[in-house]
Amino acid sequence: MKPVSELRVVNQPIRKKDYHALVTGQPVYTEDLAPRDCLVVKLLRSPHASALVKEIDVTRAKKVPGVACVLTWRDVPQLRYTQAGQSYPEGSPYDRYILDRRLRYVGDPVAIVAAESADAAERAIRLIKVTYEVQEPVLDFRTALDHPNIVHPEEDWKILYEQGSQVERNLICHEESADGDVEAVLADCDAVVEQTYHTVSDNQAMMETFRAYSYLDAYGRLNIVPSTQIAFHVRRIIANALGIPKSKVRVIRPRIGGGFGAKQTVEAEPYPAIVTWLTGRPAMIVYDREETTTCGCPRHEMEISIRICANRDGHIRAIHMHTLSNGGAYGEHSTTTVGLSGHKAISLYGALEAYRFDADVVYTNLQPAGAFRGFGATQGIFALESAVDELAHRLSLDPAWIRERNQVRQGQVMPSYFGEVNTSCTLDRCLERVKEMIGWGEKYPRRTLPNGHIRAVGLAMAMQGSAISGIDVGGATLKLGDEGFVNLLIGAADMGTGCDTTLAQIAAEALELDVDKVVTAQVDTDSSPYDSGSYASSTAFLSGGAVYRCALELIEKIKTEACHQKGWRPEDVEYHDALVEHLPTGQTLTLSELAYVAECGGGDVPSCTAHYTCPNSPPPFMAGAAEIDLDPETGKVTVVEYDAVVDCGTPLNPNLARVQTEGGLVQGIGMALTENARYLPSGALIERNLLQYKIPTRLDIGEIHVEFAPSYEEQGPYGAKSIGEIVIDTPCPAIANAVENACGVRIRELPITAEKVWRGMHPELV
Repeated sequence: MKPVSELRVVNQPIRKKDYHALVTGQPVYTEDLAPRDCLVVKLLRSPHASALVKEIDVTRAKKVPGVACVLTWRDVPQLRYTQAGQSYPEGSPYDRYILDRRLRYVGDPVAIVAAESADAAERAIRLIKVTYEVQEPVLDFRTALDHPNIVHPEEDWKILYEQGSQVERNLICHEESADGDVEAVLADCDAVVEQTYHTVSDNQAMMETFRAYSYLDAYGRLNIVPSTQIAFHVRRIIANALGIPKSKVRVIRPRIGGGFGAKQTVEAEPYPAIVTWLTGRPAMIVYDREETTTCGCPRHEMEISIRICANRDGHIRAIHMHTLSNGGAYGEHSTTTVGLSGHKAISLYGALEAYRFDADVVYTNLQPAGAFRGFGATQGIFALESAVDELAHRLSLDPAWIRERNQVRQGQVMPSYFGEVNTSCTLDRCLERVKEMIGWGEKYPRRTLPNGHIRAVGLAMAMQGSAISGIDVGGATLKLGDEGFVNLLIGAADMGTGCDTTLAQIAAEALELDVDKVVTAQVDTDSSPYDSGSYASSTAFLSGGAVYRCALELIEKIKTEACHQKGWRPEDVEYHDALVEHLPTGQTLTLSELAYVAECGGGDVPSCTAHYTCPNSPPPFMAGAAEIDLDPETGKVTVVEYDAVVDCGTPLNPNLARVQTEGGLVQGIGMALTENARYLPSGALIERNLLQYKIPTRLDIGEIHVEFAPSYEEQGPYGAKSIGEIVIDTPCPAIANAVENACGVRIRELPITAEKVWRGMHPELV
């Protein structure tokens, strides 16, 4: 590969390919593209957290004018499947039906109604009569294990490989890993911190809610057009749920109005799919904001207990983490999320003598959890980076210095990160630079303003990953067209991240073309190459790697076709500047000329498909620092400034990398300060819309400054690693650490509300 200094297209701030359509409101999203005659699909949902449907009468509902069908559990296949969009064999349990008699959370679907209009569908739903046998729910995940009530008592529950599951105990999975003798090291250390931290179930709150439409084509195949990150997984999941061959399912992905992991779960797609399959009619479902908030797949609530120890010189010697995770009513993503809470937190510290990580995930009768940017690492890093600050204070050390002393470095083996070698890392530079940006030397730990408010700073480090090693796959197809352009077909999903642009930049760089001559197509499982999808920070690294390899292969095919057309010998030709040169004579053949002759003269039009998977998952790194303003009279915390420095390898497009970082920081600030998911004793969610569920606005986030400290990852395209998830991981611990530096109050349960801070400052009044 070229050195970064010689890149023409990669590492340049090129404008997104779809910018004009998006800013001018062109019809690019699922609902924009749906046929006008789609049946409107609505769901009757359970009002109870745990209940059995004894009787259901849909007679009156079916008589409503305009109603096409009313489906209950009797009318749909009773085939267990998982909604988790993961590579096969999925790690998540097969624990769902499309509709079930047993209802496991407030919002679980009871019946499907499809009608000519929304009014008719809603009227029909009101006329369905259901008799429920209400049961005692399991609502506290701390007491779910061995609870007398079993969330999944069915006999056909299954998981595809052993993960310590004991469904009769409400245990979805159990994990253990260790290296060294943790107990011996803890006993030998000068300082030990032992604390428990709690993160709640945050909602992705993407602007485009869950939605999908479906139709049968002329060949009787089920076509689904969903807002999804995982087109190929949708195909498999729908086939599993309906009990039909995958060859009967086609998935087409349009633009996505945000996902943040939520659309790695197949939430809405089964319902129009089964309606279309049974009626032959096009059908569409659009979740409203309340449904998306209460019946989606938010972040896993976790309680993380930590023991961490160090000598007086600041050497952190051992870490033990235990994570208890709340899977909710169904187990999608539960088995895979929990591991990241430990492996991607502990591995930040590279000189450990011992570590241990163990985890349990349990079922409850609450909204099922799923994938959310950070995918478990966010929760674990909040806990560990909070504990590291507490350890620093115990030893009277600067928290920045103790991190400098112990941070993982390039070349180190990371036992807690599956034994991988840290092949590219500038975490030391990230931390040093973020200290300069926030003014750590002058502002740490606090200062008091004339109005009595306290200004304080806190910082944190983070690491994530670049795809799931050895499992996820990126795919790309390149086809040469006349006039010398190329078609780029990918299976990855652009969720606003700009991957349609960055992947085109990789192809343009390798082929020495202008990026405008690389035409990116939307994902279609009939024509796109297989790709796991856009999740697990995989797109730039894996899909980008596939594009790079595909471009190199295309160049060889272009040279071969040029030799065929001109009678040249392969050893005498060279590809450069988007043309083939015959070195002995200096003759050249442009891509346009070559393609025209190949297309019209019966030649071999160059095209190729390549895939890329990697046995490793090179981590991106980040350091973040917050300056807060704390009002001691009320306990209110306001972010004044947030600074971040990211090592994502080579930024493929600095502008898009910057907005990715800024967006992730805003989500992290919301998770730290305002976002909460609370439940009534009935199991119903309290925060049901964006008036109640408080995501931050521009007025809530202060000044944000982002910089990059590039490393070079040999396994990534032009040295790139991922950036999608790492950027959400530092705000929670950095803000919590700043609060303690401001007032001495350690908040170990998110969000950090004014009430919690004030109560901590005035324990005598509580």
